[in-house]
Amino acid sequence: MAANLDGRLIVAISSRALFDFEEENRLFEATDDTAYRQLQLARLDQPAAPGVALSLVRKLLAFNQGDERAQVEVVILSRNDPVSGMRVFRSAQHYGLNIERGVFTRGTNPWRYLKPLNAHLFLSANEDDVRQALAAGIPAAKVYPQSAHASAAHPHEVRIAFDGDAVLFSDEAERIYQSDGLQAFQRHEAAQSRQPLPAGPFKPLLEALHRLQHEGSASPKAMRVRTALVTARSAPAHERAIRTLMDWHIDVDEAMFLGGLPKGDFLREFEPDFFFDDQTGHVEHAAAHVPSGHVVAGVRNVAGGHR
Repeated sequence: MAANLDGRLIVAISSRALFDFEEENRLFEATDDTAYRQLQLARLDQPAAPGVALSLVRKLLAFNQGDERAQVEVVILSRNDPVSGMRVFRSAQHYGLNIERGVFTRGTNPWRYLKPLNAHLFLSANEDDVRQALAAGIPAAKVYPQSAHASAAHPHEVRIAFDGDAVLFSDEAERIYQSDGLQAFQRHEAAQSRQPLPAGPFKPLLEALHRLQHEGSASPKAMRVRTALVTARSAPAHERAIRTLMDWHIDVDEAMFLGGLPKGDFLREFEPDFFFDDQTGHVEHAAAHVPSGHVVAGVRNVAGGHR
């Protein structure tokens, strides 16, 4: 019988999201892919340093321990050439990451391979790749390689924090805020409090994490998922967000309605393995404290620039 990935949470990740290839990438940008390839080949036996998403990947793969059938699949999806890909796989092996599959496209956009993978998440340092993945309906984020790395304080929990509007939810309400201001936004959300928000680009990931949590082992040492909604919303706009999650039959463990306060300090206390937000300002502030990714979606991320 042919192999398949049915029923698994599938994460596609670029080499720069998983490992610290920033020095190598600077060489690539300053010269060409030939010099980059030669450097990667020269360092074939030198494991790359951990990247910003390595903690997330390690914890997700830990869900497979002791299971007859894997619950999580991580696939390298990279603009690297196949020769450089050897170092990626060797680095993964060095860190004990059971990653068997990879696609290396030598400079061309790899997003088209997300569909046959049925990926629930794509993490990449390339904004164009992220934009195209999101346009194809795949949850995707541009990682900030300079982000702080995840805390080691929660070895048995995968902790993920999400912004609300334009991430878990659509940007419907955000468009009202942008066009008519805060008071109009608050009035609209209070009036629509019992009307669920349309789904945003990261709802499929939240659903997959919800399934992973409820299908996992009951052992006290088993891996668990802990999620947080971290949003600039405040009362009375909080109610629509909560009721939307209830309508989806999905629980989050924590919800922070911050009313515009900087999110980074709160995220530092939550200690996520990754945080997703659509606003560059929030991501940049958070990246000083936790691994962070920019969801290049919604009205604030119209093609051609950020607002």
